[in-house]
Amino acid sequence: MIDILVSAVMQNSLLSAEVQHVLLSAEMQAPTFQIFIWGLGSIAAVVLLCTIVWQYRVGRQLTEELEQLGKQKQKDVELDFVLKAMGLSVWHIDTATGELFFDKDFRHKRDDMMMGMDGDSYSANAALLVEEDSANVTKALGDICSGASEDYHQQYRVRMPHSSGVYWEESYAIVTERDVDGKPLRVVGTTQRIDERKKLESALKEALSKAEESDRLKSAFVANMSHEIRTPLNAIIGFTSVLPEIDGKEERQELINLIQENNQKLLRIIDDVMNISKIEAGKEELQMTTFDINMILDEVVNKYMPRLVSGVTISTQFAAEQQEITSDLSRLLESLDHMISNAVKFTSQGSIVVGYNPVENGRIRLWVRDTGKGIAPEDQERVFERFFKVDEFVPGAGLGLSICRTMAFSLGGSVGVESRLGEGSLFWMEIPV
Repeated sequence: MIDILVSAVMQNSLLSAEVQHVLLSAEMQAPTFQIFIWGLGSIAAVVLLCTIVWQYRVGRQLTEELEQLGKQKQKDVELDFVLKAMGLSVWHIDTATGELFFDKDFRHKRDDMMMGMDGDSYSANAALLVEEDSANVTKALGDICSGASEDYHQQYRVRMPHSSGVYWEESYAIVTERDVDGKPLRVVGTTQRIDERKKLESALKEALSKAEESDRLKSAFVANMSHEIRTPLNAIIGFTSVLPEIDGKEERQELINLIQENNQKLLRIIDDVMNISKIEAGKEELQMTTFDINMILDEVVNKYMPRLVSGVTISTQFAAEQQEITSDLSRLLESLDHMISNAVKFTSQGSIVVGYNPVENGRIRLWVRDTGKGIAPEDQERVFERFFKVDEFVPGAGLGLSICRTMAFSLGGSVGVESRLGEGSLFWMEIPV
């Protein structure tokens, strides 16, 4: 463009010499100006390129931070879900002040829960517990806050508000922050209500206790049965072996009577074991019939009259001239039989009375009163346990009164005893009519 202008001006003779001089100068400076423009453009291009690169890197960093933020948010959601599913609360203690703060609390809120307050000291929160547990928890928290222990774990009972009840909680804690000297600055912990777990533990302990008791009963059963069965069995075998050698009619009859007596003892033991096993297994259904209890008691008493030792009498005492009840007759007879047999066994002088009280609230109490040796207070509950014997020297398997209780329970009733040592006992059975 400048070349054209210069050529045109040179051709125009009318232009002054000054104008021609200016134009010639401009033509000489044109390459320098072009270099400046190119340099400035190059710098602008480099700056623009750097800006684009910087913006790309910043954008990439922002994208990564957003992704990390999303992942962290997802982790927080998952953590909250776990805490909520487990019913946990998360708390921390500022060891400098001893103040306890709840960061998150997903324990299932109930009206019976005692809730601690944010900002209270951990000792104030521990004061909400049962006194004995409060002392243990306060000491354990003090140990971890002072650095005396590395972690904290306690199970404790919390007092329910507005009642005398308690519920169980369990807490864990660790030190999460220390100063340059290694002393704890921050303790973080969790708390969970564990009522259901305690119930399960209690049920497991009870099951274990029952299993151990069952094992003990099995051992006692083997020991007792081996003795109780062997005694009449030995008598039967022994008397039977010598019977052919006896010529006298009276002696033979006496041996036969002894054999029959021991047969009955052996049969009674086997019947007792079979009866209690059937009832507890639920294999025998109740056979309900209506009958006059007076007639039943008379029959049972008459059966035992020949078995009384000299100096002992047996009689009845009825609350009414006639009393009909509806129950399982065989189970009732079995229970009465064992109660009267027990009275006969332990009464060496005096009397035995069998009777019942008037019906009250649809229930009747049958009883057997004797003037025997009586039972010590500490043994009065145990006499209804299997294989328990007040006097080990008195024959018997220790099943009779246990069968009475089992029979009474199966009839919807209960049993009990009132006794004083040296004065006698009164065994009773109460059943619906």
